[in-house]
Amino acid sequence: MNLPLTSKKSKLSSCKILHSDESCLSQVASTLGHHFAKLHRDDSLVIVCIGTDRSTGDSLGPMVGTKLKEMNIAQATVYGTLDDPVHAMNLEEVLYRIHRQHARPFIVGIDACLGQVSSIGCIQIGDGPVKPGAGVNKELPPVGHIHITGIVNVGGFMEYFVLQNTRLSLVMKMSAAIAVGLQRAILATSPRSSLAALD
Repeated sequence: MNLPLTSKKSKLSSCKILHSDESCLSQVASTLGHHFAKLHRDDSLVIVCIGTDRSTGDSLGPMVGTKLKEMNIAQATVYGTLDDPVHAMNLEEVLYRIHRQHARPFIVGIDACLGQVSSIGCIQIGDGPVKPGAGVNKELPPVGHIHITGIVNVGGFMEYFVLQNTRLSLVMKMSAAIAVGLQRAILATSPRSSLAALD
């Protein structure tokens, strides 16, 4: 699963950056802040972290969710943690629950993905949903108004084996960068969120 970022979108709404880049946190926060600042006061920010703790590479999403839960960010509702993951078996049920419990959810979909060798370790943010399962040829519902993906390993062959043999160190560092970037963006925009998009 490699989600291309369309050139027709504003550069402010998308980015692709190596997790170890010194500007990673600020760029992730800035890009996400661009989206969050446009939320209506009645919108509910919902973060869906997809994956499973049974596969090292696929645990990126649940690790992000766990870190966000530990941060106790009141302005967002988080689904998907290491203890309570959102995965192929329960994804449709979770999405149904979100739309039942949130009148106007603005959903951020987060998932691991596979890509080119030169892109391993990169974090991607863009408009539109994440497409979980695409990297391992599963058909699952798309998730999110915007997406955050982390390229954890090389794609194109033996995807399940590759995900199982992804370095835990890399996944932990990437998940920390995503979680901190999200936290910064949410806290930076929440004071203005009640005034944003007023007509």
